[in-house]
Amino acid sequence: MMKKHIALFFLSACFSTLTVYSQLTLKRERNEILFGFGATNFLGDLGGSPRIGSEPFSMRDLNWSSTRPLAQIGYRYRLTQKTAYKTTFSFGYLYGNDNFTENLVRFNRNINFRSAIWELQAQYEYYIFLKEREGHRYYRQELKGWKVISDKIYLFAGAGVMFFIPQGKYISGNWYNLRPLCTEGQSMVDTRKKYSLIQPVIHFGIGLKYSLNWKWAIGLEYSIRKTFTDYIDDTSTTYFNNDQIREQKGEIAAYFADPSLGLVPGQTIPGAQRGDPKDKDSYMFANITFYYKFKKHKTNIPRFGYR
Repeated sequence: MMKKHIALFFLSACFSTLTVYSQLTLKRERNEILFGFGATNFLGDLGGSPRIGSEPFSMRDLNWSSTRPLAQIGYRYRLTQKTAYKTTFSFGYLYGNDNFTENLVRFNRNINFRSAIWELQAQYEYYIFLKEREGHRYYRQELKGWKVISDKIYLFAGAGVMFFIPQGKYISGNWYNLRPLCTEGQSMVDTRKKYSLIQPVIHFGIGLKYSLNWKWAIGLEYSIRKTFTDYIDDTSTTYFNNDQIREQKGEIAAYFADPSLGLVPGQTIPGAQRGDPKDKDSYMFANITFYYKFKKHKTNIPRFGYR
């Protein structure tokens, strides 16, 4: 019986020590800067699967050839043991091309685009899995022990703003900004307004964070970014009168308004479907991130050294 009480006391003491230590660690290690890189992929009107129509966030409409690079920097603040706040600035590219699809109508449409994107986001993280393990040895005067390092799987969601500049590739190989060309008759009639290049974005996803040591960690994240515009690829509604576009905006604008291959007779007449305004554009981020812990200000919590 005495051995049982001693064992229970020992386990209780260990649990209490870990709890207190975790609280001290949380207070000392709330702040992290981060940087990373990865890839983007676009889900919009261009390209896609051979099927007719599309569904929001459908992986069947994903064209791997549209994958483009991504870079990211940011700041992360740990709110509690299971939650954190993160703000990031991302720069990347989006790309889409009807040449990537086997759907005859979209292939015949023959539209392509690329766009640099700048994105500022804030997100809230909730850990659904939290594992702690022993890390580097520490010392303070004559006390010795082990630093606890944690690995996390988390869900996240957030919101922010993005800026984009859609461009199209001309037959000469040169790239042109598409918004000034009014490829769907924007600003030529009152019912067609020019779209804004600054748009709100919401996102959600899943992440994994793995501690390398007491200061550095590495993470993986996958997220879907949902926008409220259908013009990231400059394609949304119906074909406009191309003679009027040519007269007001020039031959290059007329080409981008209708670069079709002529495989589907009557597809590009004025009023025919060019895009689908009911499904707003989305894109995906997949990135590797490096985290570095730092102390924002001094506290009264004991400082530990490391061997």
